[in-house]
Amino acid sequence: MSLTPRDVENIAHLARLAILPDQVPAYADGLSKILNFIDQLNTADTGAVEPMAHPLADQVQRLRADEPVDLDQREKYQRNAPRVEAGLYLVPKVIE
Repeated sequence: MSLTPRDVENIAHLARLAILPDQVPAYADGLSKILNFIDQLNTADTGAVEPMAHPLADQVQRLRADEPVDLDQREKYQRNAPRVEAGLYLVPKVIE
């Protein structure tokens, strides 16, 4: 499938992309190559391929241990705050 410069301009408009007029031919060529590759993939016979529910179904994933790594650093953070009272951050009133 070959895209025309007008097709690229329409796609760019729909995607809200700003493409300079001198870049349109390059985008048309690149997108046409991608669409041609997709057409090639669509011609592959996949009738004998069993669908997979998950690509790692027969494999075991290595997971890290679920252990806390951050310590309570509230005091450290509140030392940097402009105003703190009773362990709470005091902020200016924003509703008048």
